[in-house]
Amino acid sequence: MTDPDVVVLRQTIHGSDGTELAAAIRGRLPDRSVALARTPAEEREMLETARIAVGLDIDEELLAAAENLELFACVFAGTGHLPREVLADHGVALTNASGVHEPNIAEHVLGSMITHARQWGRAHRQQERREWRSYETTEVYGSTVAVVGLGAIGSAVVDRLEPFDADTVGVRYSPEKGGPTDEVYGFDEFHDAIADAEYVVLASPLTETTRGLVDADALRTMRADAVLINIARGPIVDTDALVSALRNSRIRGAALDVTDPEPLPEDHPLWGLGNVTITPHNAGHTPHYYERVADILAENVGRLDSGEELENLVA
Repeated sequence: MTDPDVVVLRQTIHGSDGTELAAAIRGRLPDRSVALARTPAEEREMLETARIAVGLDIDEELLAAAENLELFACVFAGTGHLPREVLADHGVALTNASGVHEPNIAEHVLGSMITHARQWGRAHRQQERREWRSYETTEVYGSTVAVVGLGAIGSAVVDRLEPFDADTVGVRYSPEKGGPTDEVYGFDEFHDAIADAEYVVLASPLTETTRGLVDADALRTMRADAVLINIARGPIVDTDALVSALRNSRIRGAALDVTDPEPLPEDHPLWGLGNVTITPHNAGHTPHYYERVADILAENVGRLDSGEELENLVA
């Protein structure tokens, strides 16, 4: 086999393996040799000559023999699991897949808002009982939404709120940079940001600053008719405090795609609360995942050839 320009390492995401990713990359780079490594031996052999590797992870030992490697394109947005210093020592640029989740997770957030506003959870329960009984609902239109984290996903949520004429408040590490929301606060002003919000959307990474950010004190600050939506990481929320707030109607409800602990045990009290919707870390699922990864990679291959700065470059 001809030495590949691009090697796709072994991986499975959302039930799809590297075969689909390799096909997507070939479609965008028809003039490049794209190979799929199916075994550890093939990974070692292909990495010895490949210029670009694409995958979830890369072994430090393999890097030592990857003399021609210029770019490792991680198919995840997060890169904390990678040997970043080793990559840098070998002169290998690192990019991530930030942005691939913008449409699907933003839709998930909007769907969660509408679900709680229109009480679809209650509708489903009544349908199961064949119970015809009306109930009160609210609207997302004209509401105030606090978005914690204004990265690619948080910004996409804000964009999709525009037709709803919502007032938006953002929370980010550098509020002086502004953002797509009507107002921007720093994390030291978190309580001010969430105090008037009917929806609080968590879209930030898990860091020392955000771990336990939504605690009992924050839940006391939130409005009684507020809904907490977490598509970030479970430990950003104090689960025990949330259960207490939901049981006592301190807030209206919660939509949780991530939990702490995760997976959520079968006997956990969150399962039994009627004002909670739970999805199994599923907001990121999309049939277009590998297509979007391939789009990022194709753009960066051209930039690599021309010496331009790469998109999604991880410093």
